[in-house]
Amino acid sequence: MNNSLKKILIKTRRQIFSENIGNNSSLLKGEGYDFLELKEYEYGEDIKNIDWVISAKFKKPYVKVFHAQRELNISIVPILTGSVHFGTKKFKQELITEICSILGYSCIKQNDPFTSFIANENVNLCTKKSKRHFAVNKMAEEIYNYNSVGKQQDFKKITEELLLKIKKKSTIFLIGDFFDIKNLDLKVLSKKHEIVIIIVRDRFEEKPEALGNVNLVDPTTNYNFDGNLNSSLIKKYEQEVKQNDHLFFEHLQKCAIKSIKIYTHEEPLAKLLRLMQ
Repeated sequence: MNNSLKKILIKTRRQIFSENIGNNSSLLKGEGYDFLELKEYEYGEDIKNIDWVISAKFKKPYVKVFHAQRELNISIVPILTGSVHFGTKKFKQELITEICSILGYSCIKQNDPFTSFIANENVNLCTKKSKRHFAVNKMAEEIYNYNSVGKQQDFKKITEELLLKIKKKSTIFLIGDFFDIKNLDLKVLSKKHEIVIIIVRDRFEEKPEALGNVNLVDPTTNYNFDGNLNSSLIKKYEQEVKQNDHLFFEHLQKCAIKSIKIYTHEEPLAKLLRLMQ
């Protein structure tokens, strides 16, 4: 395991298990709580469980105690195509590794099992259902070292295979840059599962600068562009990106799917916490 990957795992593990985030925040929300009893509040307990009416009556804080929460079924699905092999601050593939690690450690902290897949032209199992730290390490290593160059996405096949491979009702985190979403249709998948979309982008992809004469290689198709990256070409490209994103967000809204966008220069944890509140 190389040093960059080790740093990602150490950083994300500390973020999730540190006292700062501690007992008051969770990325994952469960169902099936049954009320058991009231007890006096102790330092570190979740303040969301305080019964304010009883606390006011006895002039000291009391919290509701619940029976154990039903386990959530979590599936982490990064979409790794050639386009994630890009970034000005860091590669999108590295940021995706960090996001997946945060999600994996959040599952362990909440005692929920998670499964991970890698998707592009097909959907391949990355790690089996697990609650172990080892599974997060293995998932992160597979994603970080995955050779995404030359890989293209097939959204139709991705949704079909996820429907076949994920049997139980689950929360599915789909993570990718989501350019070229013409064939994306999440209606059927979102009826069976809860879908959460995490868009990973680099600022340069949405607002490129005029660079003059350039030689660029598309890491998805290996297409070689040798020409002038001028303002008129950039304007046309930006319009296409805006149109792509407009259709994408419209589709997510129709399917009642939550989403968030994280750029390569941003820290992902704060945005992920806001998404899941």
